[in-house]
Amino acid sequence: MATPPPDALFQLAQGFMASKTFLAAVDLELFTVLAREPLDAEGVRAALGLHPRAVRDFLDTLVALGVLERDGDRYRNGPLAAAYLDRTQPGYVGGFFTMLNRRLWTFWGRLEEALRTGAPQNEARDAGGTSFFETLYADPARLQLFLESMTGVSLPSAQALAERLPWARWSTVADVGCAQGGVPVTLALRHPHLRAIGFDLPQVEPVFRAYAAANEVEDRVDFVAGSFFTDPLPRAEVIVMGHILHDWDLDEKRRLVRKAYDALPEGGALVVYDAMIDDERRANVGGLLISLTMLIETPGGFDYTHADGIGWLREAGFRDVHAEPLAGIDSMVVGLK
Repeated sequence: MATPPPDALFQLAQGFMASKTFLAAVDLELFTVLAREPLDAEGVRAALGLHPRAVRDFLDTLVALGVLERDGDRYRNGPLAAAYLDRTQPGYVGGFFTMLNRRLWTFWGRLEEALRTGAPQNEARDAGGTSFFETLYADPARLQLFLESMTGVSLPSAQALAERLPWARWSTVADVGCAQGGVPVTLALRHPHLRAIGFDLPQVEPVFRAYAAANEVEDRVDFVAGSFFTDPLPRAEVIVMGHILHDWDLDEKRRLVRKAYDALPEGGALVVYDAMIDDERRANVGGLLISLTMLIETPGGFDYTHADGIGWLREAGFRDVHAEPLAGIDSMVVGLK
């Protein structure tokens, strides 16, 4: 058989160019500007303070990538950009993309060093032994960016979670490692009977409470400060751990699952979701890339398969454990006590 042309390899190698163009557009808030009205290239240049040299190339690249549309000389958001990239809308997920652009873009440039050393390549690398989370949480601006990014990456899964589980049978839920509060706020909005708790380090509380107030659920969503390794978990009928387990090594993963089991009442449920890798480790490219991100971000974290997650919950004593896709590259594992 004839050797195929190398086109796919060139497309793969140049993928970072498309990614950076898109991430720059999000960070510049181009899509929020265009949500107000379509603009021509000069209008975009003036609104964003860009140099005139490459504005058309920048905008037409985004058209070719499918996130913008162009009628004549005027640009407008495509359907995905309109739904998810306008900062003024509740479905906005761009915080995650901004974090990718401002933080992970640089750190991923050190992947080769991470592969050789097994050591994190983020802010912790030059912090003299201070952990990534300690470094991150010590800077209010950096913390705000990170918490908003966690809402962006978790919101689709939070919305799916609100529809998938039989919430009518429970009245309380605690999101452990809640960040800005995307999960408890989403659940409270969808299920008015629920009382939701966010559990995270004390520095998170002002950001969490502001987000709950902005969504007008502060009367049913509360915050409890603490560390999930050293403090008791909040008492609730359902405990959610979203994008949490993958930050930690195997022993720490098992410890957190067991701690959730001990905190739950009989009939309670643990819901774990992450960018889980398919059991054959062949298909979920996104999950595998997030696992490499854990190499760059943490000392021992990694993403894991559905079978791994099921095994850890069963090992802790949970029954009726199952895994299912949630949203995008995320899956969830659910177990009952």
